[in-house]
Amino acid sequence: MKKNFRFEKDSLGLIKVPEDAFWGAQTQRSIQNFSIGDDLVPLELVYAITLIKKAASIANFNLGLLSKSKKDLIIEICTEISNGIYDNHFPLKIWQTGSGTQTNMNVNEVISNVASMKTNSKIGNHYPLHPNDDVNKSQSTNDTFPAAIQISVVDEINKQLIPAIKNLKKELDNKSKAWEKIIKIGRTHFQDAVPISFGQEISGWSRQLEDSKLSILSSLDALYALPIGGTAVGTGINCPSGFSEEAIKIINKETNYKFKKSDNHFSLMSSHHLLANLMSQLKNLACSLFKISNDIKILSSGPRAGIYELLIPQNEPGSSIMPGKINPTQCEALSMICAQIMGFESAVSIANCSGTLQMNEYKPLIGFNILKSIKLLSQGITNFNNNLVIGMQPNFESIKINLDNSLMLVTALVPEIGYEKSAEIANLAFKESINLKQATLKLGYLKEEKFNELIKIDNMI
Repeated sequence: MKKNFRFEKDSLGLIKVPEDAFWGAQTQRSIQNFSIGDDLVPLELVYAITLIKKAASIANFNLGLLSKSKKDLIIEICTEISNGIYDNHFPLKIWQTGSGTQTNMNVNEVISNVASMKTNSKIGNHYPLHPNDDVNKSQSTNDTFPAAIQISVVDEINKQLIPAIKNLKKELDNKSKAWEKIIKIGRTHFQDAVPISFGQEISGWSRQLEDSKLSILSSLDALYALPIGGTAVGTGINCPSGFSEEAIKIINKETNYKFKKSDNHFSLMSSHHLLANLMSQLKNLACSLFKISNDIKILSSGPRAGIYELLIPQNEPGSSIMPGKINPTQCEALSMICAQIMGFESAVSIANCSGTLQMNEYKPLIGFNILKSIKLLSQGITNFNNNLVIGMQPNFESIKINLDNSLMLVTALVPEIGYEKSAEIANLAFKESINLKQATLKLGYLKEEKFNELIKIDNMI
């Protein structure tokens, strides 16, 4: 089937653009020159850029720089873009110019061409809205794109990630309380240790999540300062006085957040250390989740030759060759996500330190990796909670057997008979496959009555 084209013009000349596309010349050049991979610029980032265009149009109107008709048209189209009507018209790959210029122009061009369509003008003639002179007025990609990253990251963390963390923590807290009197053997170095309650063990997982959440929110605070108004290099060239404040006021009205003007645009445009710091906190969350998922995987190992103190939901068959096998698949999925986030964090760290002079040329990578991390973590945590944590239960039989057989209960004897005699009891019990009481009595270090008094498990936690 033959595809129809139209010609659009930019500073380099004419280029063919698909007739049914609302993007323009610069977007088309990016499509042709950067056909790399499958990862598109996230729509969350596109919507954030669109929000800035909307806010900019109102600010420019309020400052007498844009007509009411142009302002109203930009607002109308930006609202439609944010509602997902034109999602198919943002086709650019992440692997493009390091400033994100082509993505900024993609949004500018779509707004311009949709305006032409709405006013029965020829698409591509930049009337009644010019993509640069009207839609991009008082802006540069260099301040718009990093501001959009910050806005989208703030929104996604608040709306997706934090609720997911809270829901998982709530479920862990419920189980910690319900299982607070279930005493089991503790383990250090993967070896038997002194007793612990199941509730105490789970409380440790919960606190790790809480600490990660607080660290994320703390690092997020710095991202509320936006570089809008810095334009090309931070000086604010071609940006009128008062524009930043007016635009950010509109952004806050639309989002219900409390963004503010950065007190140093040069910092936020030439370096993305604040975003890198946030990414580091996401990595730390991934580390905590990795540890929690591994703990659950270990505690549920078995059913006959493992620890098997934790029963997890049987969601799907685990093997194509071993009938009846059930695997901890939710733990594995979450662990893979966590490993991916750790890789993303390394890439963001490298990207952040590789900027040059007044520009960090890794903006699309930084934005993509952080937003992808937020999405993976949010969805991974939710799946992990719904499909595993909610349904997991203690295996009382295995818990009792492991506790009764533990030699580390001998630790309770140390204050009475000392470390060396206690160690002798444990070694004898292990060597002769007898219990601690039998070993103690055989060595004659305590009477049975005293032994029973000291070995009270409830007093050990």
